Amino acid sequence: MSGPATPPSAPPRPPATAPPATPSAVRPGTRLRQTLVVVLAVASGATDAIGLLALGGAFTSVMTGNLVILGVSASSADGTLALASGGAILAFCLGAALGARLAGSPQPGDPVWPRAVTLGLVVELVLVAGYAAGWWVTGGEPGAALTLLLLGCMSAAMGVQSSVVQRFGVPGLSTTYLTGTLTTVVMRLVGGRGVRDVQHSLEILAGLVAGAAAGAGLLLLAPLAAPVLQLAGLGGVVAVAALVAPRR
Repeated sequence: MSGPATPPSAPPRPPATAPPATPSAVRPGTRLRQTLVVVLAVASGATDAIGLLALGGAFTSVMTGNLVILGVSASSADGTLALASGGAILAFCLGAALGARLAGSPQPGDPVWPRAVTLGLVVELVLVAGYAAGWWVTGGEPGAALTLLLLGCMSAAMGVQSSVVQRFGVPGLSTTYLTGTLTTVVMRLVGGRGVRDVQHSLEILAGLVAGAAAGAGLLLLAPLAAPVLQLAGLGGVVAVAALVAPRR
């Protein structure tokens, strides 16, 4: 005699899945961060233009270019150019090391704009202010020794900025060495991505060009005002970050 019929078991439920993480592009404060990063790129462009045109002919953030200049100076036996490019490379490395110690690496649960980034940018602002003071004291015409010192200050500042920005943990994000950014833009556009997908990278590239144009223009038209763009840009980013970004 058979026992009572066993009711068919209910089909297994699919395992519950966690809701998808909010993309960083729509996290609160991301648009603010993107805007501030573009301003940093503007300051980088101005700094590089001033270093190249007025402080010994070396870059302050494009170390690939400085390595090439260093090689050229070795072949041409140009000691002045070697000192400028070599000194800029050394100062940049020291600044990058300092920025890395100040900002650290990305951490789980980091806000969109970690406070450590602001701290690093304050140090960068102090270095740029030191360059500005030396520039103004000499009437925009520093001697050979001071030129190297001011170039070193700005290169160290760019090194700090370069490493501090890495705390955001956004792959490919940079405000100084942008060859990789340009390459990524081209690859994504060729791969069928829309302009909107590379919009922020295009904004950074445009900011760098605009900053370089503005820095060069100030040197030509109002040399004593050359540091103003850098100080205003960095100071504005630090102020906004200190007042707004930590809350987001």
